[in-house]
Amino acid sequence: MSISEQPTHPYAHTLSRSEDVSIIRALRAGDERAFASLVTRYHPTMVRLAMIYVGNHETAKDVVQEVWLGVLRGLDRFEGRSSLKTWIFSILILHAKTRGQRESRTIPFSAWFDADGEEAEPTVDPERFLPADHSEWARHWSTFPRNWGAIPEEQLLSAETVQVIRQAIERLEPGQRAVITLRDIEGWSSAEVCNILQITETNQRVLLHRARAKVRRALEQYFDEQGMSRPTR
Repeated sequence: MSISEQPTHPYAHTLSRSEDVSIIRALRAGDERAFASLVTRYHPTMVRLAMIYVGNHETAKDVVQEVWLGVLRGLDRFEGRSSLKTWIFSILILHAKTRGQRESRTIPFSAWFDADGEEAEPTVDPERFLPADHSEWARHWSTFPRNWGAIPEEQLLSAETVQVIRQAIERLEPGQRAVITLRDIEGWSSAEVCNILQITETNQRVLLHRARAKVRRALEQYFDEQGMSRPTR
């Protein structure tokens, strides 16, 4: 079972163009219910994403409040060239980056998403593979990845397991954390993530693969500590 199979946020889908138009019209007319529905849909995700930049929950909430004010003030300038969701989250990233840099809590954003040089460590520990000169299984797994199907479902979905996943994500490099948060927790499409974060599809795919591998390793370690057996050759 991969983290991508975990339930996604109920408001993960993107509004259709007609829904965008209706909400924007209502917001411009001062409809408070329309604004409240938009906040309900996106606010939790915005706080989680802002925390990657500023590293503090209270500061992240302040940033998101500023963004909502900016959205209301900028509605008349919104031309609909992108979706409302993309526009809102683009404002969020701009504000969060600025706040994080001002407080010296973040590295330059361009350094987060270098698929080639983002990190030197391999995705999988080389010790998990047999040596190249092995007589029968050269470069094959020496220790197989865990078979998640052998683990009781209630243990996979337990609060403690979820906490292990959350802590593993929090330890990720910022670029990996942003991508896996949007893809596997919030349920965004790869195209949406690339548009919001301004990265290529290849870059997004590499970051997501590395992030998932690290979270899987954390889960393997956790289940090993719980005394669950691992299949071996």
